[in-house]
Amino acid sequence: MTSTLPGIPPGPETGAEGGAVLEAVLERITYQNDENGWTVARVDTGRGGTELLTVVGALLGAQPGESIRMRGRWGSHPQFGKQFQVESFSTVLPATVQGIRRYLGSGLIKGIGPKTADRIVEHFGVRSLDVIDEDAGQLIQVPGLGPKRTKLIAAAWEEQKAIKEVMVFLQGIGISTSPAVRIFKEYGDASITVVRTEPYRLAADVWGIGFKTADAIAKAVGIPHDAPQRIKAGLQYTLSEGSDSGHCYLPADVLVAEAVKILDVPSDLVVRCLNDLIGEEGVVCEELPGPVTVSGTQGDPVQAVYLVPFHRAELSLAGRVRALLGAREDRLAAFADLDWPRALTWLRGRTGTALAPEQEQAVRLALTGKVAVLTGGPGCGKSFTVRSVVELARARGAKVILAAPTGRAAKRLAELTGCEAATVHRLLQLQPGGNAAYDQDKPLDADLVVVDEASMLDLLLANKLIKAIPAGAHVLFVGDVDQLPSVGAGEVLRDLLAAERVPRVRLTQIFRQAQQSGVVTNAHRINAGRPPLTDGLSDFFLFPAEETEDAATLTVDVVARRIPRKFGLDPRRDIQVLAPMHRGPAGAGALNLLLQQALTPSREGLPEKRFGGRVFRVGDKVTQIRNNYDKGANGVFNGTGGVVIALSPEEQKLVVRTEEDEEVDYDFAELDELSHAYAVTIHRSQGSEYPAVVVPVTTGAWMMLQRNLLYTAITRAKRLVVLVGSRRALGQAVRTVSAGKRFTGLAHRLR
Repeated sequence: MTSTLPGIPPGPETGAEGGAVLEAVLERITYQNDENGWTVARVDTGRGGTELLTVVGALLGAQPGESIRMRGRWGSHPQFGKQFQVESFSTVLPATVQGIRRYLGSGLIKGIGPKTADRIVEHFGVRSLDVIDEDAGQLIQVPGLGPKRTKLIAAAWEEQKAIKEVMVFLQGIGISTSPAVRIFKEYGDASITVVRTEPYRLAADVWGIGFKTADAIAKAVGIPHDAPQRIKAGLQYTLSEGSDSGHCYLPADVLVAEAVKILDVPSDLVVRCLNDLIGEEGVVCEELPGPVTVSGTQGDPVQAVYLVPFHRAELSLAGRVRALLGAREDRLAAFADLDWPRALTWLRGRTGTALAPEQEQAVRLALTGKVAVLTGGPGCGKSFTVRSVVELARARGAKVILAAPTGRAAKRLAELTGCEAATVHRLLQLQPGGNAAYDQDKPLDADLVVVDEASMLDLLLANKLIKAIPAGAHVLFVGDVDQLPSVGAGEVLRDLLAAERVPRVRLTQIFRQAQQSGVVTNAHRINAGRPPLTDGLSDFFLFPAEETEDAATLTVDVVARRIPRKFGLDPRRDIQVLAPMHRGPAGAGALNLLLQQALTPSREGLPEKRFGGRVFRVGDKVTQIRNNYDKGANGVFNGTGGVVIALSPEEQKLVVRTEEDEEVDYDFAELDELSHAYAVTIHRSQGSEYPAVVVPVTTGAWMMLQRNLLYTAITRAKRLVVLVGSRRALGQAVRTVSAGKRFTGLAHRLR
């Protein structure tokens, strides 16, 4: 007996196990959840009529144009009517001329687009797929196909065949197409062996596959729930999750407690495997002094457990800073006995403005101290101080290098100083694998290195940078310590300021010109725990919206229509939406869909590419969401923004022009590295600056509403801030001070 419902016809087949089987061509994906693969799609059953059928369920990896065989059951939705609920699926090759034309023209095979597919099918008919499979050289008979294109198609077909073989196995144990392709690219013909015998390797080796996916695979291939390899992998995963939350280590008791929750095994078993892992040097355990209590006494020692790279980086960074501070050589020795009054008089003539006492102190410190930190809020003159440091250093013939963590910040630093500036990644010429061309064995040729937006520096990147500073050179870290800490693990700027031996200047005076700015005034009010002024200002507004959904709709209207009409700003180039979180009706994810619809809608005749739940179009604002050292001239890094400038279904690639004016190609299979960026989370906006910023502040993001989050968002704006949301949510953000202290040992090691 089948599982079909009364009044609903069965599919063309009924499975041997009682489930219905439906074969159809996937026409379009209406919705897809990237995390669990749940999909709503429309399919053509090929049984006549113009109506498409709705299917719902696990279809992650299936592409429009593919013929698919779905096993599942028929059902009915109260609003949308008859549906086929998919429990599993596989792809099948089409057998009709129409099916073959659609299959080849879908963009699945690199080198074949709709027009080429038409010509191939016109020439070979139903034999088309057999010809490509058995003797692709015959394709040269097709008008318009030369030897180069024929070779490309043949190679793409062979790769698809090899992948399909692995796919059958991987899909059989519940791995969907997208991660299966990445597994194949990593291990090739060894994929099946690795998956069967060492499934937890996938979490470390394959981007996008975490411990939970690897754990599900391990279960499917029969690895026991209490196997040591599972528990050790779970401990490393727990530490990795900690680093994603900003921690360089986890206290052993916290680590064990979290791992027990994740693994669902007894704590004594976790402790035993942790000791084994320490003995195998899979992790490092070190006793660190406990935190200082409110009363000023030292807390109990902490058993700190590190992933190996973070322990090495922390030791290395602290050691290198101490070495730079204590170096006898001084590449800016001329400033030790400089006639400062005369130099400052010259500088005033050069810049047209006198330095305030705090700024003067910072300039002297940067040019006489080997390592120094300059911090302060907006409007306090950090930028002018940096320019003054650079002017004086260059006047004395010093070699000055300027760097910042992001392309936007580097561009701003170059405009400010009139000197070339680079991202830290490009400066160090990071190579595949993450190794830098410049390090302690091949240091940078610099007398002074200035690093702007240093609050963004995470532990690993800061360590790479500091290793490349030559002995005797000076390094100046510039940043606002009240902003959010880095996205990556560590809080380097805060730890440098916590170490008394590192000289620093904090600028506190707000200059008169900056006092006239509502953006600057309100940034300082928020940082002091006072609500922002939202009435009577020309550059700071609050648009009320109590409901989260209403705030989302209003945000789109503000970006697409209101700001462009009143201020003449371009909604894509000049306006950035910064959301407290990714999820939710007014989160970055939902807003990206709404903003894309408003600013870059689908247009007939223009190509687009659907990938997972997203559609990419020419003109889209996008951002890279992982470090990829193999892309571009020197890699493309997490947080790099850009615009899609070309998209080719035939070549299965799109081209992004990054904010560093580099054109970077992405194969369609790599689109999980890109996310739309009409709206980004406030965390992802660090180091960037935009003419106008729009911030949805809603009760839907209640848990994320914190003072430093709102302060960071507002300080990203050069000219204009628009808050959209409720006064209650705004009050919550201003009142709430983040209690999230990161576990780092850097400040202790610097002391």
